[in-house]
Amino acid sequence: MRITLLPQRKEIDLPGRRRVADVLRHLGMLPGTVMVIRDDELVTEQDFLEPEDSVEIRSVISGGA
Repeated sequence: MRITLLPQRKEIDLPGRRRVADVLRHLGMLPGTVMVIRDDELVTEQDFLEPEDSVEIRSVISGGA
């Protein structure tokens, strides 16, 4: 699968079918700090990503008032 990390615009290829939570763990990312997007739709930690998928992982930015 092809993963694009935003805003860094870094691309990573990972082989095989993997659960989103496992991909994030592999990349050293905490689930609450990023959004994982496949085909313009958010996917959850429990969803599986297929080898042919292209996904974006975007950092969640919060602002305080």
